[in-house]
Amino acid sequence: MRSRAIYWRLSNLYFWFFALLGALLPYWSLYLDDRGFSYLQIASLMATIQLTKIVAPSVWGWLGDRSGRRVRLVRFGALVGSLCFAGVFLKPGFYGLMLVMLAFTFFWNAILPLYEVITLRTLAADREKYGRVRLWGSVGFIAAVAGVGALLEWLPVSTLPWLLLPVFAGIAVSAFLVPAEQGAIRRSAPRGSLKAIVTHPAVMAFFAMNFLLQVSHGPYYTFFSIHLEQHGYSKLATGLLWSLGVLAEIGVFLVMHRLTRRFTIRQIVLGALALTLIRWLMIAELTDYVVFLVVAQLLHAASYGALHAVSVQTIQRFFGQHHHGQGQALYSGLTFGAGGAVGAWMSGFLVDGIGTGAAFLGAAGAMVLALIVTALWLRPPGSGALNLPDKGQ
Repeated sequence: MRSRAIYWRLSNLYFWFFALLGALLPYWSLYLDDRGFSYLQIASLMATIQLTKIVAPSVWGWLGDRSGRRVRLVRFGALVGSLCFAGVFLKPGFYGLMLVMLAFTFFWNAILPLYEVITLRTLAADREKYGRVRLWGSVGFIAAVAGVGALLEWLPVSTLPWLLLPVFAGIAVSAFLVPAEQGAIRRSAPRGSLKAIVTHPAVMAFFAMNFLLQVSHGPYYTFFSIHLEQHGYSKLATGLLWSLGVLAEIGVFLVMHRLTRRFTIRQIVLGALALTLIRWLMIAELTDYVVFLVVAQLLHAASYGALHAVSVQTIQRFFGQHHHGQGQALYSGLTFGAGGAVGAWMSGFLVDGIGTGAAFLGAAGAMVLALIVTALWLRPPGSGALNLPDKGQ
């Protein structure tokens, strides 16, 4: 019974955190378009969601590793982030809204990397169950994206900030239901051990691959909804297509433990990257054909689900006990942060100059580079690539 209670308490925050993403990512660009911002301004504002991940996770990860008080930091980030978002209701101009979003996302982006460490340490020997806990984030995303999409068929998109308020409340409440930590402060890491890990060729290739992966997702998170709207899809259809992608993600989380037993991490990564390349090409060229668009969304299981699940566990093996928090922060900052921001900005220039289809062709090009990096240099832990002393494992 205790194990089941911990499972649900861990799953709860994932549900609400990704419900906010589900309500925000598919429709925020439409909200900004309705506010009258240009495509380049929309790309810049959407990039701020990723931009603060470059700095915020490292700051909060360092504080978590030094203090051992990750649960308190998660609660603090949830509350202050919600308060900062309230600035949206003042309807500021471009620069004012950018400031609001930078402040909000700085604290909001503190939550996930800290919580990944909390979850994995709470699960301890049952780390294979991570996928089952994390899938509730996908459930939250689907519930929000479908629910908000249906509401926006009846309500103007200008009401979106008001629709987000119950989700912010859910995040704040669930943060205080997170299982308490032991509060132990980490032992001092061996001098130079973090530098030795980060500069290892396999680790550098790992981050380069994930950076390029998130660059390719820039057009998706920034302009996919606008791309669908330009091709005649309704907001409800847009929401259902976003939900379909995350439904496929749930499926892969449920079977991920079987895939990792049958295939090597390298094989999973190469296969998922190839499928991601195909996905972007289909969205770029075949959006008018619903069947192909459905298949493209099902491939979200590879482009996000499989690659994220593998990456979270790989980070733990690369960085070990001493630097786990900072490893998760680097993963979030260098990939979702820097990669996502670069991808959003580059897609803004492509959409403004050519069109949304060109942005997805650019995403496919990023996947070609990611496949080359992975094939040549990525050797995950356990393959003999890493031989780093004192990792604390």
